[in-house]
Amino acid sequence: MAAQADLSPTSYISHHLTHFKVPFAGGTLNLDTVIMSVVLGVIVLAILSRAARNVTPGVPGKFQAAIELLLDFVEGQVKSVFPGNRGFVGPLALTVFVWVFMMNAMDFLPVDVIALGTHNISDHGFRIVPTADINTTFALALSVFGLMIFYNIKVKGLGGWVHELFCAPFGSNPLLWPFNLAFQFVEYVSKPLSHSLRLYGNMYAGELIFLLLWMWAATGVVGAAIGGVLALGWAIFHILIVILQAFIFMMLTAVYLAMAHEHH
Repeated sequence: MAAQADLSPTSYISHHLTHFKVPFAGGTLNLDTVIMSVVLGVIVLAILSRAARNVTPGVPGKFQAAIELLLDFVEGQVKSVFPGNRGFVGPLALTVFVWVFMMNAMDFLPVDVIALGTHNISDHGFRIVPTADINTTFALALSVFGLMIFYNIKVKGLGGWVHELFCAPFGSNPLLWPFNLAFQFVEYVSKPLSHSLRLYGNMYAGELIFLLLWMWAATGVVGAAIGGVLALGWAIFHILIVILQAFIFMMLTAVYLAMAHEHH
């Protein structure tokens, strides 16, 4: 932390927005993103597995009641957009919601005071918010995109899907095939782009605003008072963003898979 006290505001913010990179397959790998994503994924699996193993009849305990409320909420939301068999989509939506929420929530941890041995995590350029890394959000969105393509082919058949690409939405006239394909191309490309960039943009901006407020709070007594009040207000508002963005990502996942089951 002492070393960071000598940094200018620009250098301080740039330092906190730099990933811990390692060489990988001829390029670089954001190791901090991978570590945090895997660790949080394991925590999510452990929480949900414990809930599944410890289900008891009768009056549930607080932990079981909380999990049941979460399950009912997710199931109700998925049912509203996916009326078919939800044996896969329901658990997927639950996993996506909890995992993305956990990754988003890392934004509340003060990286300047989290110790890694005798050093702060931030001294090593270790970013702890995986969803503030566009690689994470694109990987999640592309995974959903792959599932969407898979279900399009599974439900409609390869021929049916290709027919839809060329014949929807303007009709099956061969003269309209180029326009249908162009329309479908834009629609397919826009889904992973909007799915990933919405989450990334909100979390990156949230992290940046926290850093700006922290730098303001370090300018003196007046700055600390104003910056502290603003940081508290932003933290309260950011709680809504963290939950809302996880919810939106989950709902878009269910919507895209529901669209893959529709016939045009």
